[in-house]
Amino acid sequence: MKARYKAVIFDCDGTLLDTLADIAAAMNAALAARGWPELPVENYRAKVGWGILRLAELAMPEDAEREAARELAEEAARIMAEASPAARPYPGIAELLDELADKKIKIAVMSNKPEAALKKTLRACFPDLSFDAIVGAREGVAVKPDPEAVWDMLAEVGASPHETLFVGDSDVDILTARNSGCYPVGVSWGFRPRETLEKAGAARVIDRPQEIWDAIYGGGK
Repeated sequence: MKARYKAVIFDCDGTLLDTLADIAAAMNAALAARGWPELPVENYRAKVGWGILRLAELAMPEDAEREAARELAEEAARIMAEASPAARPYPGIAELLDELADKKIKIAVMSNKPEAALKKTLRACFPDLSFDAIVGAREGVAVKPDPEAVWDMLAEVGASPHETLFVGDSDVDILTARNSGCYPVGVSWGFRPRETLEKAGAARVIDRPQEIWDAIYGGGK
């Protein structure tokens, strides 16, 4: 059976990897360095996805100067890049990525996580897998849900938006898929509830990684 799609772009945090503890540890360390209260890990679940600057704004005390958010974000990004990640792939993800590679389907990762931390985490969690493209947050590149980085990535891997699934766990990912013209797939195992993904416009929401094949082939392998 011929694949309907030739590329899959994955979000990282909450989609490929459970990184909530890592994100919380980095931001809490940055908060503590300023003498600000740390947040429980679960408090970060609804705050992540829009980039580390927005995360810093949401994590810092309400009465703090807004100008301090950028410095807080930079410190948290530095900690993320230097720390040894505790993140692990969600069940079935490693097997899915291996199968996609075997089928010659392009595999890319796009995240609003700082790019240095993103690449380090992916190397640690998938040491034997070569992604076709990896894009994280860096100077001069617009973050999700802006579509420009998606189009640049697809030009790099040789696929059009209509040949690409965009898979993520948040409304940010679904909006990115819709803005760029990719097919929007939500995952229910991540940081946002199914209702959020459906409201954002997900064409389908999957409960297990293997269900991606239904979208790729239009009914399974």
